[in-house]
Amino acid sequence: MADTGLTTDMDAFREAVAGWAAGGPGEPALDLAARLPVRTVVLLEGRSDVAAVEALAGRRGRDLAAEGVCVLAMGGAMAVGRFTRLLGPQGAGLRLVGLCDEAERGYYARGWERAGVPGPGFFVCSADLEDELIRALGVPRVVELVAQEGDLRPLQTFLRQPAQQGRAEERQLRRFLGTKKGRKIQYGRVLVEALDPGVVPAPLDALFAAL
Repeated sequence: MADTGLTTDMDAFREAVAGWAAGGPGEPALDLAARLPVRTVVLLEGRSDVAAVEALAGRRGRDLAAEGVCVLAMGGAMAVGRFTRLLGPQGAGLRLVGLCDEAERGYYARGWERAGVPGPGFFVCSADLEDELIRALGVPRVVELVAQEGDLRPLQTFLRQPAQQGRAEERQLRRFLGTKKGRKIQYGRVLVEALDPGVVPAPLDALFAAL
């Protein structure tokens, strides 16, 4: 069971890092990193990726906060250079790993290189993490999960839109997950929790092997 006090402290560290990245002082983040202590930061593009990573940690019985691992959403891949500079060898001196979409590989590669982070250290999804999870589960199983979450009617309405006609089913589902605020975060958890332990997408599995 996760230590709720430690989890709260890790949340405070995330907030302190966000403030630092926005131009605030670095001391609060550095003080928390030393006190917890934080040894590794997982740099992710958004909150849906955090939901997926935390769900897989739960399934595997890992308490990442207790291991000194902070899972951090940066608010977009273009911010990775700023976060690697602050948290990597030139800043807090923490170990960095990451997960990104194929389209954002360049941002991560440049961020790692410019901050002098040992590499590669980040793992790339073929399109994005939702695509990896949908392919791992298969379309019929994802539709079952959508129904279980009470979203089957919205999905059916979405699929009748002219823009969705002729698209591959996997692409339709990926697009659907992004049509409502918070839905990608919700399904980041739902899809991971439904995975067979033997079919975890390779980039996500590799990320955990690196932690």
